[in-house]
Amino acid sequence: MIGLVPQELTLEPFETVWGTVNLSRGLFGRSPDPRYIEKILTQLSLWEKRNSPIRELSGGMKRRVLIAKALSHEPKILFLDEPTAGVDVDLRRDMWVLVKALSKGGVTVVLTTHYIEEAEEIADRIAVINKGKILVVEDKTLLMKRLGKKKLSIDLNQPLPKLSDGLSDLGLILSEDSKTLFYNYSDGLDRAKILLILNALSEKGIQVDNIRTEESSLEDIFVEIVTENTP
Repeated sequence: MIGLVPQELTLEPFETVWGTVNLSRGLFGRSPDPRYIEKILTQLSLWEKRNSPIRELSGGMKRRVLIAKALSHEPKILFLDEPTAGVDVDLRRDMWVLVKALSKGGVTVVLTTHYIEEAEEIADRIAVINKGKILVVEDKTLLMKRLGKKKLSIDLNQPLPKLSDGLSDLGLILSEDSKTLFYNYSDGLDRAKILLILNALSEKGIQVDNIRTEESSLEDIFVEIVTENTP
């Protein structure tokens, strides 16, 4: 029922890729299925290396073999302990695609990672852990909606010496370098509010170079949660 990809590279160096993955399937009591093994190796870009001894593979390729081993017996629950730590970008992207496919196929995947963008890309549910303590467990979408912050940034043509009462009443905040105005909002940005702000700036002769919207990433939220819970 359970597959595991450990962080350490624990492989028999003189065995071939095919032999390693095929043997692992047998150890879990599964009958031979060459087509399934071929499918896994192809998904992980290992098919051309199927007859190569493990000792001849790069670190990234060995990591792929560990993943193939964990999938060899078609587990329903898969634990991935930092499977993309120290590997190339291609493997990381391949891993993301594979995890999404497994999840859609009904496999429960438990992934530990220090790459926050990885969790943001593939996770449905997030647990933030700091010093062995679980700080929050929540659906990713709900977590980002609840703790995420949205901001309208207005880059000015010239630095603004100070923020007048009329502009501060609109909820605008002036950056430390006096070159950007910020407007924080929670839900959808009201078009009428944007027009009100731009008209107020125009009336005061303040020229705008650029307008952009920004949202908190999962990494921003992670840092905020950990900081708030660190003595």
